Amino acid sequence: MNNSEFDVIKKYFSFSSDRDDVVIAAGDDCAAVTVSPGKKLLITTDTLISGVHFPEETSPEDIAYKSLMVNLSDLAAMGATPAWVTLAITLPDIDEAWLSAFSLEFSSVLSAFNISLIGGDTTKGALSITIQAMGLCDENRMMRRDRAKPGDKVFVTGFLGDAAVGLKAVVGGLNDEKLSACVERLNRPEARASFAEELTQYVRCAIDLSDGLAADLGHVLDASSCGARIQLSDVPISLAARYYFIRYNISVTDWSMVIAQGDDYELCFTASTDDESAIKTLAEKHRLKLSCIGVVTQETKLEFIAADNEIMKFPDTGFKHFS
Repeated sequence: MNNSEFDVIKKYFSFSSDRDDVVIAAGDDCAAVTVSPGKKLLITTDTLISGVHFPEETSPEDIAYKSLMVNLSDLAAMGATPAWVTLAITLPDIDEAWLSAFSLEFSSVLSAFNISLIGGDTTKGALSITIQAMGLCDENRMMRRDRAKPGDKVFVTGFLGDAAVGLKAVVGGLNDEKLSACVERLNRPEARASFAEELTQYVRCAIDLSDGLAADLGHVLDASSCGARIQLSDVPISLAARYYFIRYNISVTDWSMVIAQGDDYELCFTASTDDESAIKTLAEKHRLKLSCIGVVTQETKLEFIAADNEIMKFPDTGFKHFS
């Protein structure tokens, strides 16, 4: 094939779509879409860089999957139904086998969520993937960070810390089958999109856990001018992660990995006790683990309470791009 960006786009990123709200996808200076009345358009952007956001040996399929999922997770955090994405990809060279594998997985995820790729850019350089994802939400059902209220309960979906353990396994060369589930969670996080869309019936405050529970819940509390008390004994840890702490960390749970390292892309949200039963029923419908881990408080501080009632501090929390 010719080595022009237009050839790459035509061969690997010209996907068909069944969405009737796409007026112009590729082929003009801009894409054009139709937004239905009563809907809000939500937009998010994430860049993933080789060696920073994923190990350099990560497969093209896993890179395609994760690059989409981290953006869909942002949309889920606000209760939006994903609709369109743009893709800007920087490649060190044109590797047809790599591009074919990336393209096939990328297309598969788009199809699963009924999303259209409506534009983007292709350039030469160090491998990086930038995706802008757009979704639609009922204008009166948007979930935001600044809606937590004292007395609300704090919930998280799934398990926390799996991605951190998975990264330890990959970087440390721990070729241990019992850690494969954690490596899978690192490479293939799941955006809780369908659950989040229905969650908007009951919840107005949520965030996705990209930078870790301590940092991301902290963003919610700062925006809402309140605090929270989190019981560490209620924070969900998977069997695979527990195995890691027993086998490789001398039976000591490294809480900084569980709540401060991030990359889990689970939902954290606050809800009134009046809606707790309905939310648990909704989680069961989606076959999704749901844990109540604490309560929102009037005091503007975030406290993590250990089993002995000691308050644990995590002064340096969350992934930092420029640290």
